[in-house]
Amino acid sequence: MPSTPADLLRSLPLGTRVVVRARVPGGFSDALGDLVAADGDAVTVRTRRGTAVVRLGDVVVAKPVPPAPERRGRRPQG
Repeated sequence: MPSTPADLLRSLPLGTRVVVRARVPGGFSDALGDLVAADGDAVTVRTRRGTAVVRLGDVVVAKPVPPAPERRGRRPQG
């Protein structure tokens, strides 16, 4: 069992959907998406808004999450 959130992220296979909370100036920031890269210093998460590179030293919480729900089509108006 990984002992820290950074260890967990290093142990997950690429493609795993994750949520990562990291310290940023003035508070915290979350990245939710697919883990696309990991090295000794950082992980890269592909989110809906783009790519987030998160330094492992800033990570305070991380966990795998289930796949995103399928997007629904628009309902016809009428």
